[in-house]
Amino acid sequence: MRKSLMLALLLAGCQLAPPHSRPDLPTAPAYPAQRPADAAPGAAATAIAWQDFYADPRLRALIEAGLQRNRDLAVATARIAEARGLYRIQQSERLPGLSTTAGAARSRAIGSSGSPEVNTRYAVTVSVPAFELDFWGRVRALSDAARAQYLATEEGERAFRIILIRNIAVSYFALLEAEERIALAVATVASREEGLRIADLRLKAGVTSALDTRQAESLLTQAEAELAGLRLARAQAENLLTILAGGPLPQALPDSLPLAAEKASMAVAAGLPSDLLLARPDVLAAEQQLRAARANIGAARAAFFPRIAITGNLGYASTDLGGLFGADGLSWSFGPAVSLPIFDWGARRGNLEAARARGDIAVASYESAVQQAFREVADALAGRRWLAEQVAAQGRAVDAQRQIARLAQIRYREGVAGYLEVLDAERNLFTAEQALIGLRRAELQNLASLYAALGGGNGAAVTDQSERASAPQGPL
Repeated sequence: MRKSLMLALLLAGCQLAPPHSRPDLPTAPAYPAQRPADAAPGAAATAIAWQDFYADPRLRALIEAGLQRNRDLAVATARIAEARGLYRIQQSERLPGLSTTAGAARSRAIGSSGSPEVNTRYAVTVSVPAFELDFWGRVRALSDAARAQYLATEEGERAFRIILIRNIAVSYFALLEAEERIALAVATVASREEGLRIADLRLKAGVTSALDTRQAESLLTQAEAELAGLRLARAQAENLLTILAGGPLPQALPDSLPLAAEKASMAVAAGLPSDLLLARPDVLAAEQQLRAARANIGAARAAFFPRIAITGNLGYASTDLGGLFGADGLSWSFGPAVSLPIFDWGARRGNLEAARARGDIAVASYESAVQQAFREVADALAGRRWLAEQVAAQGRAVDAQRQIARLAQIRYREGVAGYLEVLDAERNLFTAEQALIGLRRAELQNLASLYAALGGGNGAAVTDQSERASAPQGPL
């Protein structure tokens, strides 16, 4: 008897699922564009709340609205509750259930005397439905798989939250770019309208030809066309922000910062590629999917062994309601049942092969998620370096082009050069100024993408780490 009990306990500790281990990092040990400055002192992205990373008060208000009202985020949050409920269902299979029934029945039948008799029977029963003794770890493996799916869904919600914050910031910077370019275009249109007025006066005075007037008019229409396109871009950016914020934008928003001042607080340390394994929710979700796939392999393996279930009930039955709970009415039953398919025509083996294939898929998906995260960070680091140099160079180009335009105007007024020189100088200056605004927007969007790629953007990231470590193991 003692040996049988020890054997049962030993079998109950069987774990047929492959042990979980992270695959080797399928990336280089460092980012290709990483410079010594990228490893300089600086906080990790996960340690910087988005409220601190983005200094613009208007942007912070829009992000807060999006986190509260965005419909896609609400769907992702609801899926966590769904996955938690499914985990509860599966976890409940590890404990015996208990149910009770009570009833009364009346029947009419021909008695032994040959005359009809009416009988009444009362019964109260407490029963344990078929409870599987999990000797081979099948139920535990299914529970582990459900828990991993639940945690993967939770990480998926965190990943979507980070993406939402990034998308709001990217759209907001596009809106700021459109507004600044509109302001520049409006000023340019006003300036060129004045230039056209002067050209008309000079034409009437016989100082210049009609060609100069037509060239001034062409310069004005160019700015007007650019202004119309920019207003369209602003309307589209506002519409996108409305969707991301979950509804109409609040009326009383704080003042925004200019593009040139947005960069001040957007500094973050890159770290190493290995840091992404714990910083990126999408990578953590892929790892949980891998855990679930490996647990399902254990459940498929356990299906090859006998399934042992225990059923029992205890109750009272009597024809007299007052004597229902007497000793004479006591009844009980208890018994195990063993089941094992003998011929299933390869169904269990096929299920195991499918589980192993899903495990291979999960490994490849995890490695792909790591590589994608690595690429996003590497691209953003390259952008942080080269876009900063582009902005600086374009700023110098604008200064030079502004001097050229001023000198062209002086030369034209003094009769040294024709109006075509002024036309080219003004056109090049307008293009250079618009390009500088676009590069500032691109640099800010790249910094927002770098922050998100490094796992930043979830204000509850630090506490979530401890919560995930103590995620429910038993019934929820």
